[in-house]
Amino acid sequence: YFLLSILSFADICYTTVIIPKMLVNFLSDAKTISYAECLAQMYFFLVFGNMDSYLLAAMAIDRYVAICNPFYYVTVMNHRRCMSLVVSSIAFPCLHSLLYVLMVNRLTFCASNVIQHFFCDVNPVLKLACSSTSVNEVVAMTEGMAFVMVPFACIIISYIRILIAVLNIPSAAGKRKAFSTCSSHLTVVTLFYGSISYVYYQPLSSYTVKDQIATVIYTVLTPMLNPIIYSLRN
Repeated sequence: YFLLSILSFADICYTTVIIPKMLVNFLSDAKTISYAECLAQMYFFLVFGNMDSYLLAAMAIDRYVAICNPFYYVTVMNHRRCMSLVVSSIAFPCLHSLLYVLMVNRLTFCASNVIQHFFCDVNPVLKLACSSTSVNEVVAMTEGMAFVMVPFACIIISYIRILIAVLNIPSAAGKRKAFSTCSSHLTVVTLFYGSISYVYYQPLSSYTVKDQIATVIYTVLTPMLNPIIYSLRN
């Protein structure tokens, strides 16, 4: 519940960065944003989006300990361990996002200033640059992929270990109970990582309107579904 409360806080901040401005643009004829505001929105979007990613990994580790080592759960997942997971989930995304924003800020923008998106996402802004974005693309496909794959790998390894442990449970009722504790988390992980992988792990030149639709899933739909999924499950 401690990790869920932090995830809820991250989701509130995540949606606050994007949705109010998006609604203003829907209702207003003047759909403008200053350059500084655009970079600020990009930074906080990346911070809270990556925070979600790392918190989901922390929750997967929590599920692994609860199912595979239940007698040691209170000892392993103590308050200090939970706090260190949360601090890591905040610190790493802040540094990672700062790198991206500083790299965007060094670019030259001299042509169109119309962002083909409902917020200042990295790829739509990069498409407006007059200077070369090759370094940004290389960093996105190397450092960016590694940064996202670390929590994803934690989730996959945790669930493989959980699956092995559950399959060794003799009773069908025990298996159902173990799987039911993970189903809500797995639903959120699938929605979040599925849409992010579709949008970001492709060349910048192939970015289209379909990617904007996929972006709605992890910026609006997933944060909206998180309270419903977890509340109903609990």
